[in-house]
Amino acid sequence: MSELFGIGILIMASALFAMSEIGIAAARKIKLRVMAGEGNHKAQEVLDLQQNPGNFFAMIQIALNAISILGGIIGEQALTPYVKDSLSLVYQGQMLDQASFMISFLIITALFILFADLLPKRMAIILPEETAIKLVTLMRWITFLVMPLVFFFNGVSNFLLRVLKLPMEREEAVTTEDIVAMMDAGAEHGSLQKQEYDLIGNVFELDNVTIGSAMTPRDQIIYFDITDSGEDISQKIIDHPHNDFLVCDGSLDKIKGSIESKSILRLVLKGELNGIDPHFLTQDILYLPETLTLSEGLNAFKVATQPFAVIVNEYATVVGLVTVKDMLGSFMGELITHEDDQQIIKRDDKSWLIEGLTPIGDVMRQLNIDDFPERNQYETIAGFMIHRLKHLPRKTEFCIHAGYKFEVLDLEGVRVEQLLVTKIK
Repeated sequence: MSELFGIGILIMASALFAMSEIGIAAARKIKLRVMAGEGNHKAQEVLDLQQNPGNFFAMIQIALNAISILGGIIGEQALTPYVKDSLSLVYQGQMLDQASFMISFLIITALFILFADLLPKRMAIILPEETAIKLVTLMRWITFLVMPLVFFFNGVSNFLLRVLKLPMEREEAVTTEDIVAMMDAGAEHGSLQKQEYDLIGNVFELDNVTIGSAMTPRDQIIYFDITDSGEDISQKIIDHPHNDFLVCDGSLDKIKGSIESKSILRLVLKGELNGIDPHFLTQDILYLPETLTLSEGLNAFKVATQPFAVIVNEYATVVGLVTVKDMLGSFMGELITHEDDQQIIKRDDKSWLIEGLTPIGDVMRQLNIDDFPERNQYETIAGFMIHRLKHLPRKTEFCIHAGYKFEVLDLEGVRVEQLLVTKIK
């Protein structure tokens, strides 16, 4: 009976080492760092062990192999007599001893596979951080106790790694693909809400989308002419209540400065508004090239103190105007967009009304389209139509892409105002 008890102890010890091996190897660094930051010292011990795992894994292999050998020796001696006695009830031939040995060997092997390897490792892979934290202290003490053997085998393995020019330590750099995979898993599990998922996904697009997707285009910029009368200025403010206005001399390509609405309001209250007073103009205008990404544009606003920026092309022609709110709105999406301001309106399960200036990334997310052809050639859905049709679109013209029909619904001059998008078979 003592030998059977010894087999049970060996199986339990093997299960403990197997759980430690899988738990410490599979524990996620990100989660461990959070736990360590909350004051969990054992989480920091696991991180330290993951950083230099050589001694630990050498100890694990020494222990598991020693247990396997002892299990084979003790198991054969412990079980063979019992198996022989049971087998002799039905068979007394010449192969009785060999059959008894084989059956006892299979029983011991099955017990070790099931209870010392398979079940413990499955438990550890399901709860890797919890397993690693509970067992890390014990494993470090055992490593210390067998340190001479650990030094020998770990030294040999390090030598072989150097000879083969393989890395000595694990590098765990978190990439964008890793974060996206975690987001997908969180969304499937339900721990990450749709708005949160969309917001984080939009942040990763900051370096891929140019500032042109968020700007107010040139033909929609409201500005004051230096020759405007007080009545014209007041009417523009009433029709378009902005905080700041550009002041130009004849056209947007001749910018004289900018003026705040509150400066004009003071003159209106005093009854002194007769036109644009040059003394109220701010000459410091922030100019940004249209080739900047949204990320670069936000960084530019960190340094500058201006509330808006004028966007120019390579020929120094004004093509648009952008504010910080515009850029934030381009990736905050529905979180800060009022229902009346939505650029994409769902009519039913198979059709949508989309404004021509809607960024192509918003269309992809709304319609679940993986990609548009030659995306770097345009920023908006109107740009896609022009690129696809190879001419300025006319009403009712359409194209087919990714199972959707994109049809021009409304034009203002040559500008595509609105499209009807319909899902087709």
